[in-house]
Amino acid sequence: MTTGSQVTLQPQQDGTLNIAAEGSSRNPKKKNIIDVNACFGDELVRLLIAAYLSGPDMIEIRANRIQAEQKKIIRNICYKLIGPEIIEETANSVLIQDLLNPNEVSIKKSVRRMFLISNSMLKDAMQALKTQDHDLALDVIERDDEVDRLFLLISKQFRTVLRGSRLPDTSETTIDEYHDLRLSASSLERIADHAFKIAKIAATLDSPIPADTMALIESSSTTSRDMVEDAIDALYNQNTDLANQVISKVDGTKARINELNASLLDLDSPEAIVALGTVADSIDRIGEYGANIAEFAINLSMAIVQSK
Repeated sequence: MTTGSQVTLQPQQDGTLNIAAEGSSRNPKKKNIIDVNACFGDELVRLLIAAYLSGPDMIEIRANRIQAEQKKIIRNICYKLIGPEIIEETANSVLIQDLLNPNEVSIKKSVRRMFLISNSMLKDAMQALKTQDHDLALDVIERDDEVDRLFLLISKQFRTVLRGSRLPDTSETTIDEYHDLRLSASSLERIADHAFKIAKIAATLDSPIPADTMALIESSSTTSRDMVEDAIDALYNQNTDLANQVISKVDGTKARINELNASLLDLDSPEAIVALGTVADSIDRIGEYGANIAEFAINLSMAIVQSK
């Protein structure tokens, strides 16, 4: 911003005024340059994700010679992230540009989208487990990538907010709300991971689950799923009563899980006992993550009350 620059004024929820120069799109693009000589496998994956989260417009990857294995990882990472596309590629460099317009992205909507996907994953994973529908189980497994992509996007956008940049919903959303949404997104990402785990088990089971055992699994899963759904509603509506109701269900859920684990010991197959024990553990963890989100909802509600 210089003398004579045109500016925009944007009131914030806390009463402050955000002043920003217009035409920011004409500013020089930010570029990260990373050296990947002798950087392979998971180390390269972590480096690329860290570069993405730092929020540059472009990432230039350099090496004396980029190996085929490295290029494969770079392409896979671009596929798994929202925005980055390879626009130039040579023997010793790859140029990636983030094509996503940040003004079209809302953290609130992204978290809601994460919830909808993870919730449907859990429903379908349970259905696949009950009916031995291997195709449905594989579909659930594939959906996990979309949740991961949204989580990384939300993490990137949250860092953008911390640096003082604006997002579409900045004027209606406090930094406290962004913080609790980011924490909730982390819990939703873990919930999707557990739905993924259940789906992997459903894809490998060959024998039907006894009806009484399956009834306990379904009942426990429904309770955990309802806890997450109510927690998200409490978060978006700052409903502390509903959030406390979710947290109060934790002990009852654990008692039901203990009953389920006890019933598994009556199964004939050791493999089924181990597999369904993993399912029971995942259902238990999902309920705990729902309670975590409910706690974030209470924290956010208090922060909003104090800011008024």
